[in-house]
Amino acid sequence: MADVESVVRRALRPTRWVLVLAPVLWLTMRGVQGHLGANPIERLEDATGQWTLRFLALSLAITPLISLTRWGWLIAERRFFGLAAFWYATTHLLVYTGLDQGFDLHDIGEDILKHLWITVGMATFVLLLPLAITSTKGWIRRLGGARWRALHRLVYPAAFLGCIHFLWSVKKDVTEPVVYSSVFAVLMLMRTIRKTR
Repeated sequence: MADVESVVRRALRPTRWVLVLAPVLWLTMRGVQGHLGANPIERLEDATGQWTLRFLALSLAITPLISLTRWGWLIAERRFFGLAAFWYATTHLLVYTGLDQGFDLHDIGEDILKHLWITVGMATFVLLLPLAITSTKGWIRRLGGARWRALHRLVYPAAFLGCIHFLWSVKKDVTEPVVYSSVFAVLMLMRTIRKTR
């Protein structure tokens, strides 16, 4: 078992960086080549938003994985994927505010008030922000373990709102938002089962 753990640990370090960097490199390459479709900004918004949810799901999957394997070192990987989710969320926000809205604060404000799915998206980012800021060991010491854990439970409403944001933003086919919502529902259920044991 120790040998398996050692192999996984060595392999995970470079693999996680490839996993995080590959999507943005691929999107950049496709953008430079002009292969992002008829609406490249919308394509970037969609892709960065979906990668936010994927890395958020990976982060949430670490806790049940730790319960199964007893590999405590995976806590660092949970932080890594959580920060990756925030990085993609920030990129998603910048694509919207910069490329889509030209950093026009008036138009952005009107958009937030007019479209509920954008309101929910902004609320999701606001919930993720303190989690990213307080992700370091220094913040755990400052806040204390109990308060830090209580704060980081914001990840659950953030995941829920992120799925709602995605669902309300699509115009026709809701298959993908439903799939993401189902994945998060399973992860929440696994956490509930683990707590009741």
